[in-house]
Amino acid sequence: MVYVGTYAKPDAESIFAYRLNEETGALTRVLAVKGGENPSFLTLDADRKFLYAVNETTEYEGQKSGAVSAFAIDQKTGDLTFLNRQPSLGGAPCYISLDHKNKVALVANYMGGNVSAFPVQSDGRLGASSDIGQHQGKGPRPQQDAAHAHCIIPDPNNQFALAVDLGIDQIISYKLDNQNGKLERQAQPAFKAQPGAGPRHLTFHPTNKRFAYVINELNATLTTFTYHPATGTLTQIETVSTIPADYTGENACADVHVSADGKFLYGSNRGHNSIVVFAIHPTTNKLTLVEHVSTQGNWPRNFTFSPSGKILLVANQRSHNITTFKVDTQTGKLTYTGNSAPVPSPVYVQVVPVFPETPRP
Repeated sequence: MVYVGTYAKPDAESIFAYRLNEETGALTRVLAVKGGENPSFLTLDADRKFLYAVNETTEYEGQKSGAVSAFAIDQKTGDLTFLNRQPSLGGAPCYISLDHKNKVALVANYMGGNVSAFPVQSDGRLGASSDIGQHQGKGPRPQQDAAHAHCIIPDPNNQFALAVDLGIDQIISYKLDNQNGKLERQAQPAFKAQPGAGPRHLTFHPTNKRFAYVINELNATLTTFTYHPATGTLTQIETVSTIPADYTGENACADVHVSADGKFLYGSNRGHNSIVVFAIHPTTNKLTLVEHVSTQGNWPRNFTFSPSGKILLVANQRSHNITTFKVDTQTGKLTYTGNSAPVPSPVYVQVVPVFPETPRP
């Protein structure tokens, strides 16, 4: 099952689900639900019983805030049942993650320039926000007129939460207290990026937890790091371009992922409309360019891998489609399957490998 988050009006169908054929890459729609306005970014709990979505708006219930929504997942069919919704305490929430014990949800509010924490209750519902971390400052580019938190994830040890802020070119480190849903900001940033880089999303290496990667939206680069788990800080190894040297058009990077075997790094380019593929050196963490591949669509946002790692799925926001690619696990290279599924303004794709093929009425 593939869940898709989108930009949509409040009363429109906005979270979709598709069946993925891992052999062919074909997608078949099986579900569409009303997930509230702009449920753009999704995440699942570890047991795949609950789905959480941000509602990327700038006003909610009269507040300058977006919202976060919780849904229960039917374990037989994958159907979604709305549980509850909470204000995110900042405008345009654009990222949500869970700590590794499923006790607290972490949300990045882009327009609010802050991050907020929400206790996860035993029935999957979200409690009211238990803490908030406000960022201050701005960067040299017009898009950096203020702090713009774009991502927050727990580190592999569940000790720190790293918040990536595009507006101030920083990665902020918070000590994570998942029992009480608290975020204790550390005295120094985990990393200060090059001015104007616009760091957007961060991910950790799946097997060597001491490696991490950030994709920088505004200067079209990827930065590799060594992570220091005792302090929640990052040391830069190198920064490389995500686009070909001869490309001069518009580009804004979006998402970044590592293959499950840890051998290849992938990033999405909006404008160049491609996925860039790098090979990861196993000891130095340095990157070697493999290829750029067209996403067969316009403005690729988030992307993900199938459970086997043999299919990559891309959400192309402006061309309103999801495209699939076969992954050569030996070389990292991508080959378009020829399959494209129509989806209105897709932003995020989330694969769930557990539901059986169930006849639907």
